[in-house]
Amino acid sequence: MPALIATALLAAEQVNDKKDLYPKLSELDVGAVAFVILFFFMAKWVVPRNNASLEERRAKIQGDLEKAEATRQQAEQELTDYRTQLAGARDEGNRIIDEARKTAEAMRQEMNKKAEAESQGIVARAQDEIRAERDRVFQELRTQVGELSLQLAGRMVGESLDKARHLRLVDEYIDQLSGMAPGNGNGKE
Repeated sequence: MPALIATALLAAEQVNDKKDLYPKLSELDVGAVAFVILFFFMAKWVVPRNNASLEERRAKIQGDLEKAEATRQQAEQELTDYRTQLAGARDEGNRIIDEARKTAEAMRQEMNKKAEAESQGIVARAQDEIRAERDRVFQELRTQVGELSLQLAGRMVGESLDKARHLRLVDEYIDQLSGMAPGNGNGKE
């Protein structure tokens, strides 16, 4: 390496003229031809390929930007649709809840009406049974009262009354009593 430095120093000492600083015409011609060849090569193959690569890259970037914009718009549209559907679902849910409440209220009222009608039917049947039982007991009492009064009258009079005549008399007496007694026979006036 010191030899290289020494040679460079010697070469520097030998170049003292101005003419040594400028290149020779033959060197300029070779340089110009090389430059033209290199320029032609670059213009013919390298620059078009570089331009094509840049154009492809620009087109790819542009396409990616367009896709990104389209995706963003689609996402915004889907978000809007989702929000619309969500609002619709909420409205539908509220409508279903309201319908369920109305249906439950209608069912409750219907059940109340049925229960009321059923209770009135039960009360009516019970009243009918009570009337029938009262009438049956009344008939039994009429028969028993008639027989007892016949026996009592027979003892009092000392003679036996005709049973048919006696029943007729008892029936007349009971009819007279029922005509005089106020009320309907169930303890209410």
